[in-house]
Amino acid sequence: MRVLANPVLLRAAAVLFCAVFAFLLGLLSVRRLRNSIAEEGEVPEAGPGSLETLPLAVYNTVIQQLKQQKHELSVQSRAEQNRARTSESLSQAVLSNLSSGVLVFGANGLVRTSNPAAKAILGFASASGLSPEDVFRGAIVRARQSRNETACPPDPAAQPGSVAAAVHAVLREKSQRRQVEADYETPANEPRFLAITISAVPAADGNLLGVACLISDLSELENIRRREQMQGEVSAEMALRLRTSLATISGYAQQLAENHDRGLAQQLAHDIAQEAAELERNIGAFLITKPAVKPAGAGSFSD
Repeated sequence: MRVLANPVLLRAAAVLFCAVFAFLLGLLSVRRLRNSIAEEGEVPEAGPGSLETLPLAVYNTVIQQLKQQKHELSVQSRAEQNRARTSESLSQAVLSNLSSGVLVFGANGLVRTSNPAAKAILGFASASGLSPEDVFRGAIVRARQSRNETACPPDPAAQPGSVAAAVHAVLREKSQRRQVEADYETPANEPRFLAITISAVPAADGNLLGVACLISDLSELENIRRREQMQGEVSAEMALRLRTSLATISGYAQQLAENHDRGLAQQLAHDIAQEAAELERNIGAFLITKPAVKPAGAGSFSD
């Protein structure tokens, strides 16, 4: 009893009890911690369906899919760019090798594209940025229709007026197509006879992108037509002279046959000889000065 009543011994016993209890509690905590660490070490070996590893696997899968889609989009983009470059190169090659001129006016009425043939026909080193008035230089549309009216029916829109006005009309109306012919003079004062087809260029949404002009140089054909017309006029005049001379000779011969006066007969014979000589001179001059019809593309086009 004295021992239990001694406060020093009671305090020492309490400290010893607390120490033993703390030791046991620490030992249990360390064991539990070791078991927890061991369990965590076994987690990577668990199956793919583990709830802790599932979010990470899904994330990696999504990342891989996104990378694959990015690669596919990149391949498609390069393929589209290659096709666009190939199409543009083909279009440029076609335009560059066309014998007819091609002018494309934008929606603002200025030239956006022109091929080498258009520059050669119109006589410009560069037509980019020019207006229809600058390009066609006051060329007036002919009122007459194309020579081949069976193959090309009359165009009611091809009325007298400037070619520039026809371009602006199609640009304003957005759909009407016009075929016109006009006498044109280059900046170097070289004459041309042009056949121009003016067409609107619509976009996929219906808006107007601009106006395309297909230009053909018919100068040689026009010169042939003019020479044929001149030849026809000369031939008609020559035919009239021949008929007149033959009628005169016939009249003289009839008078000669009906007349018995020797002096008058000699005069009539002299007049017949002179008329025959004049007829021969006219025929000779006609054969010498007869216009020669040249084939298309031969020689220069000057009247």
